[in-house]
Amino acid sequence: MTMRELDINTVRQAVARMVVEANCDIGEAMLACLAECQTREERPLARSILGKLVDNDTLARVRQVPMCQDTGMAVFRVQMGSELVFTGGSLEEAIQQGMTDGYRDGYLRKSVVADPVFRRVNTGDNSPAIIYYEWVDGDRLTITFSPKGFGSENMSAVSMLKPADGAEGVRRFVLDTIRRAGPNPCPPMVVGVGIGGTFEKCAQLAKFALMRDLGTVNPDPDYAALERELLAAANGLDIGPAGLGGKTTALAVHIETFPTHIAGLPVAVNICCHAYRHSRVVL
Repeated sequence: MTMRELDINTVRQAVARMVVEANCDIGEAMLACLAECQTREERPLARSILGKLVDNDTLARVRQVPMCQDTGMAVFRVQMGSELVFTGGSLEEAIQQGMTDGYRDGYLRKSVVADPVFRRVNTGDNSPAIIYYEWVDGDRLTITFSPKGFGSENMSAVSMLKPADGAEGVRRFVLDTIRRAGPNPCPPMVVGVGIGGTFEKCAQLAKFALMRDLGTVNPDPDYAALERELLAAANGLDIGPAGLGGKTTALAVHIETFPTHIAGLPVAVNICCHAYRHSRVVL
């Protein structure tokens, strides 16, 4: 088997670019979704808020400035081809350094503190990033980046349901989490749901659900139907844009699943605000 070489500096430079891109360019799909939701809103205030979000995100793209002051904690999903060899250094160091380069050169806010409890001193460069590594077939490196703001992150939750709770228990937990979140995660929100695995795996799945392109559908028809059902139910809560009422509480619900133990039904809900930002590169 012939192995493909990839220089680590190429990775570092790509990461620096994608960090700025994600924070400044929300993408056509998100802009179109916000504009469509605006046309469906009956309340003038809800329509006005959605219109201002479209204006803000468009201006951020044109001027290449962050669409939100919270430029997040850096989260990467790294899928490494098994036929790929890295040259010139460490992949971990390249991603971490590329992230700090991007936050520095893009004049993005640095929001990470070195210790969560006793020494909450800013690290000064947004390090360290959170990186999830996966081996995949092939000779390519796929990196997905999400700058996760904490207004929405703080509204997330995990529950270890009983198998007997079933689909109805999942529905109830997801909607209760959205209802409790209310205006705090800056709605309209995108809701990532992870089901299965273990305590920590379902949370990872929920995070990965928020790295999907907006509105993509779970390939399993049962879970695709549950995504649609939860989205409709969330939009019936009348939380609305900015929490001031309306039909647009959520823009999408994404579900990811993993096999689990016979005695468990772990479920996690990871919420993202209207600044649904991520970028992807394949090297």
